[in-house]
Amino acid sequence: MNIALIAHDAKKELMTQFCIAYCGILSRHTLCATGTTGKLVSEATGLKIQRFLSGTQGGDQQIAALIACNEIDLLIMFWDPLSPKSGEADEAELLRLCDVHNIPVATNIATAEALIHSLNRGDLDWRDIVNPKNK
Repeated sequence: MNIALIAHDAKKELMTQFCIAYCGILSRHTLCATGTTGKLVSEATGLKIQRFLSGTQGGDQQIAALIACNEIDLLIMFWDPLSPKSGEADEAELLRLCDVHNIPVATNIATAEALIHSLNRGDLDWRDIVNPKNK
C-alpha cells in the first residue's frame, strides 16, 4: 500500500515515535511524506520515504494530487487541533479528497494505531471490494 505521512510541528515527535513503534509494518509499504516529517521519520527509523516539499511550501498539495489520482491508499496526518495554522484550507482539502476517494485517514494516534493494526492483518484491502478488477 502507498501510505502518506503528514505532521504539524507540534506532532512531529509523535509521528516519529509512531513510525519507530511500527517500523516493521511500515517497511513493507511505500511511504511518502511532507518534507520535514519525512526527514525526521527517515532519520529515526531508516525507512525509505519519498519526500515532498514541506507542507507550507506545497507538500500538502503534492500529496493531495496523489490522493486525487488514486495513488495513496492510507493517510496518517497528525495535526494540532489547538494551534490554528494558515494551511487549514489545505488540510480540509486533503480530508475532503480522502472522503471522495474512500481513503482511510487517521488524524490522531488512536486512529493511526487502529489502522496500522488493520493494515498488518490485511483488513485494508478495500480497493479489491470496491473495484474487483484491481486483484
